[in-house]
Amino acid sequence: MDLEPIEVAGDPPVHGVLHPAAGRDGLVLTHGAGGNKDAPLLVAVAEAAAARGVSVLRCDLPYRQARARGAPSPAGAGRDRDGLRAALAVLRGRLPGRLFLGGHSYGGRQASLLLAADPSLASVLLLQSYPLHPPGKPDSLRIDHLPRLQTPTLFIHGTTDPFGT
Repeated sequence: MDLEPIEVAGDPPVHGVLHPAAGRDGLVLTHGAGGNKDAPLLVAVAEAAAARGVSVLRCDLPYRQARARGAPSPAGAGRDRDGLRAALAVLRGRLPGRLFLGGHSYGGRQASLLLAADPSLASVLLLQSYPLHPPGKPDSLRIDHLPRLQTPTLFIHGTTDPFGT
């Protein structure tokens, strides 16, 4: 199927690419702090899911929409979560099935924080290279909210990621 650009005005707006599929379910997938919706890992996951009948919306977080380069600001994290909420609403308006939410690194952290606060938004959470701690600081864990997750969660993590080893 052909990819479909998604541009939905709002505050925050949704900017992404939809991989439509024949199934009823959908996945919102977003990038890490240094990436964007076109990160090769996101494209590969989206193509694999779409081939199995799950429509995928790869989207840019609001901070990335505001500037092409640079890291997100901690002060803008809430807005990035609002962007994920808006992207889920876009898919909910198109698909009758379950919604899944996934993110790579920073995007996964924001997705997990969002679902810890509101588990009704998605049926499954996919975390790729979740940033457990800052590089070189394994005692500064970023996991306080994880016990509040009620959503079934799949963690995918490599053995050489400096944010988790």
